[in-house]
Amino acid sequence: MKKTFTHSPHRHPCLPWAFLLPSLVGTCLFYLVPLLEIAMWSFSDARHSGFVMLDNYKSVLQNSAFRLAFKNTLCFLGVCLPLLLGLGLLLAWLLWLLLPHSRYVQPLLLLPPALPVAGIALTWKILFEDSGLLNGWFGQFGLSTVSFLKSDAVFGVLVATFIWKNLGYTLLIWMAGLGDIPNVLYEAAAIDGAGPWRSFLYITLPALPSSFGLASLFGIIGCFRVFREAWLLAGNYPPDSIYLLPHLLNNWFLALDMQRLSAAVMLVLSVFGGMMVAVRSLMALYRRQAGSGACKP
Repeated sequence: MKKTFTHSPHRHPCLPWAFLLPSLVGTCLFYLVPLLEIAMWSFSDARHSGFVMLDNYKSVLQNSAFRLAFKNTLCFLGVCLPLLLGLGLLLAWLLWLLLPHSRYVQPLLLLPPALPVAGIALTWKILFEDSGLLNGWFGQFGLSTVSFLKSDAVFGVLVATFIWKNLGYTLLIWMAGLGDIPNVLYEAAAIDGAGPWRSFLYITLPALPSSFGLASLFGIIGCFRVFREAWLLAGNYPPDSIYLLPHLLNNWFLALDMQRLSAAVMLVLSVFGGMMVAVRSLMALYRRQAGSGACKP
């Protein structure tokens, strides 16, 4: 006889919390408690004997290395995020138009994130070193060589590395959003004489706010986590153009400058949180405007 399982109306309301308790305890012990300790250190002196108010924050903001790293990080974010979102959306739209043949291409999208970062950096060094393949090709054609990894050109190398490694995730997020759009809308637009470009502008883009928010979130997180690639390409003290906040925090950690390190971490978290709030606010504003527009006769 086949057994059937029915929902018990007498389930204790604390049962879901019992399953969540291990994760909540781990989050508090390994994330929230250290964060609170870092916040305390950012307001204390080197011996933790008393509070120094905002002196550590003033020292960080007046530090030329911090200002350089903060400016470079914002520049890197301002270049990489639009490129990542734009290229991802364009490629996702093209693959979506080529369905179902694009299913053979989609597994390759996750290949770059699966590759080890050290192997990627080694490949990039073989290509972009002073005696690498690219400069060898330049010499064969009589062109002047370029010091890609020891000049400001390394910024472009790092941007290309970031885009190549993170484009697959972003593309899949866009494709998931495109898959939720009903084909009836495109069929109606085609009957009215709208081409692919007008359908993209007036149907596809307005239907992708959630995908935009998620892709932006992953892109911002990736921009703040690009330290491994930059360090493997140029070391602890790279050219000024790619001296980013993770480099500065790593150097202060090695020097055991915990007060300035803690203050800088809190400032970076504040900026990162502000970006997240801005993205969420834009998404909420777009939904309200779309909802109000849909209600109009």
